[in-house]
Amino acid sequence: MTDIPIVTQLPLWPFSPEAQKTSVKPCDLHTLAQLPQHLPACVTDSPTVMRCLDLLAPLDWAHFPERNLQRDWGQFQIPYAARAAAELIRLNETIPSMEKLRQFLIEHPGFIWLFGFPLQLAPELPLGFNPRASLPTARHLTDMLRTLPNAALQFLLADSVRVICAELAARHISPVECVSLDTKHILAWVKENNPKAYVADRFDKTKQPAGDPDCRLGCKRRHNRMTPTHNPVSASTVSVGEYYWGYASGIVVAKVPGWGEFVIAEMTQPFDQSDVTYFFPLMTQTEQRLGYRPRYATFDAAFDAWYVYAYFYRENQPNFGFAAVPFSEKGNYKAKQRQFDSNGLPLCSAGLAMPLKFTFTDRTKCIIEHERGKYVCPLRFPTQTQRHCPVRHRNWQRGGCTAEMPTSIGARLRYTLDRDSELYKSLYCQRTACERINSQAVALGIERPHLRNGRAIANENTLIYILINLRFIQRLREGRTEDE
Repeated sequence: MTDIPIVTQLPLWPFSPEAQKTSVKPCDLHTLAQLPQHLPACVTDSPTVMRCLDLLAPLDWAHFPERNLQRDWGQFQIPYAARAAAELIRLNETIPSMEKLRQFLIEHPGFIWLFGFPLQLAPELPLGFNPRASLPTARHLTDMLRTLPNAALQFLLADSVRVICAELAARHISPVECVSLDTKHILAWVKENNPKAYVADRFDKTKQPAGDPDCRLGCKRRHNRMTPTHNPVSASTVSVGEYYWGYASGIVVAKVPGWGEFVIAEMTQPFDQSDVTYFFPLMTQTEQRLGYRPRYATFDAAFDAWYVYAYFYRENQPNFGFAAVPFSEKGNYKAKQRQFDSNGLPLCSAGLAMPLKFTFTDRTKCIIEHERGKYVCPLRFPTQTQRHCPVRHRNWQRGGCTAEMPTSIGARLRYTLDRDSELYKSLYCQRTACERINSQAVALGIERPHLRNGRAIANENTLIYILINLRFIQRLREGRTEDE
């Protein structure tokens, strides 16, 4: 608190010529909210400005990773923090465009002073500065959303998680043990996504839409439908999925019983990336922000992969956590019944442990390189011990039963997980936390952004999740449960 200046009038921001003659350092939003007596009348007299200040204040704006605000030729740049704060206000107040955001800030000049926009001093005006001249154009505001580093916004999201965890600890609420991960599709602002617009080869992934150079073609959901045997139709006319040009946002969410949900980690990728590519980056963020690895997690069937199960396994810990994921047959309808002996070897149809014949490195069947093993019939390898299979399996003449699978413990856990247990069912129910967060995000406009490049959309998504967390912090501090 020693570096906070005691001011009796409108403080000078370091963008005006007068401010260059003093060493007074401006305060950040968090500090200003704690010193309401030092706020000017343009801030305190506006209920809207004070309400939004209370919303944004919990974050650590003092350590926001800001850029150099002084150019070599003496001009001053707009702070990234000011642009991020202004966009949070636009989302919170449901302002539809940058033009209307600029007009909103002009009508509420306390925001201009509060966020630290370069003030154009005008002593003849009651405010002491010209609000219209102190703001960039709407086009500049849009450009800044594209150029703003996403890492700076991730700092704010991580800090919101820190504040939430501190609030939960103060209320003696147990730390987060279970997280959920899911993805949300985002439609690009291109005519190819407009069913009323005529576009030849609408879903040709080699023809990039002119309206957005970064979006990609992807499938929201796929239906494995076969052409009917009676009155058959051409396969080209059968609907097999929903395709869009766009992006997808992956989130890791935690549910706090009785209070609601909040976002721990997020990332945005083009729509052609599979769901499992979000797993490792998002779980790395989750560990960093929580300070530990969650004990449990729940995912949909798209994340039914051996490394997901292996990630939550703890060796020599009988009560280790697990990932609650539905089993995806993936073309092998009998694999779900695969069983193992006490040493982790798969059992053949006769109930005998199948020995490992050889291993190899697989670089094609998974997003990461891994070791796979070929398990073969125990009656034929390493030497043939019987002339007939005890259960007369049809593959006996072709060498007997075989199984090819990763050698990781995660592969065995995938098959042996008890998906009928009460613990599994209770954990899997928490996956609806992602749906509720996605519902809030859709209300804030995440599904159809009016932006035309990937960086702007990624920044907009991060800001949406920051706002969701800020609203959750407000509910915690006001003591409002999720039912209120």
